[in-house]
Amino acid sequence: MPDPSGAAFDCSLAAVELVSLAYLLILVALLIPAGRLSGAHGRKLLYLYGFLAFSGASAACGLAPSLATLVAFRVVQAGGAAMMQADGVALVTTSAPRERMRTALGVQTAAQALGLVLGPTVGGALVSTLGWRWVFEVNVPMGVLGLVAGYFLLPRTRARNPVREFDGWGLMLLSVATIGLLLSVSAASGLPVPGWAVAVLAGLAAAAAWGFVARERRITQPLLDLGILRVRTVSVGLFAALCGYLVLFGPLVLAPIVVILRGHSELTAGAVLTALPAGFALTAACADRVLPSALSDRSRCAAGAVVCAAALATMLGSPLSLAWLTPLLALLGLGLGLFTPANNALIMGAIPPCSSGTGGGLMNMARGLGTALGVALVALALYLGGPYGNRWALFLLLIVSLLTAAAAWPTRAPELQPPIDESGQETSG
Repeated sequence: MPDPSGAAFDCSLAAVELVSLAYLLILVALLIPAGRLSGAHGRKLLYLYGFLAFSGASAACGLAPSLATLVAFRVVQAGGAAMMQADGVALVTTSAPRERMRTALGVQTAAQALGLVLGPTVGGALVSTLGWRWVFEVNVPMGVLGLVAGYFLLPRTRARNPVREFDGWGLMLLSVATIGLLLSVSAASGLPVPGWAVAVLAGLAAAAAWGFVARERRITQPLLDLGILRVRTVSVGLFAALCGYLVLFGPLVLAPIVVILRGHSELTAGAVLTALPAGFALTAACADRVLPSALSDRSRCAAGAVVCAAALATMLGSPLSLAWLTPLLALLGLGLGLFTPANNALIMGAIPPCSSGTGGGLMNMARGLGTALGVALVALALYLGGPYGNRWALFLLLIVSLLTAAAAWPTRAPELQPPIDESGQETSG
């Protein structure tokens, strides 16, 4: 189905892809810088500025007179979203008592899953009735409501990590690395980019990533304190988070294709698809009320990943009819809803409060990369696999879920983490 904004601006589908791609590229590139600035100037302040920028840019997107201006306003919208997403997790973890962190993160994760359920449905209804511009305009009253509620309800930041000199070169290198990587991944999911350009982008991303790491190691005020990533709980948790979101978003692309190819309508495909985020939201919000409180976060992560692997393995061997697909997608959502809040709690629990904004940025960056990889791997499997493409896609998702389970599996010996002081730096002794 052609994109409504493309028809309004008389543009090709490839050009209209820039509307979504520009948002994703800028969002992922700015998550870590936004988290770093929030730790220095106040998470509540940056979060409210993010709401303001996102709402204002949404209003401008709805009034955009051309595709070029729409893309430009989407870039501003992504900047606001980066400030909100980087600070959202940090505000939850620093506001909730430590023993209630997993429950609080579960509620936040359930809200994200609810957005996955309602977003396509509400967006489709708005496009078909009022027009595509209202997909953006509806964000304005919601943004104003969030801005007012955040001003009165959110706590002020107590622990801060001041920035004496902002790492502009680090921001540039990180942006080149993330944008190059996402463009390379997007090419596999259908972006019309020649093969040589993909290779150049991948090489540029690798070189920029190497330069970013080298710079962050030698400057005194880094954009990202690499000592955080040397804590095994954080590094392994971020890898598991990336895999978890890959397993979440891969089926969101695959399931509608499978349902429609079997002769069912788009409405049926959408109804079947809601089983996954519905199961996700249910478990994320209610797991703490059902499971024993003595069950550790790492055990919950491993159990959730094993449930995901079981659901995908069964799906791989099933006929993929509606009677099989719907409950298995719900089971996959249940596993992800158990895994994600516990994994988020493990990551944020291993990061000092003054660096929680950076930790939130890292978690959301893992989410963005996992989303892009999930879409790309499924698209690539469908393209290369021919009539068996859906099976190859499920096989790849199964492998990723097994890697997630291996990363989350509890170890017998307790992990020894390097102590970190209030500035986020490792200390000796």
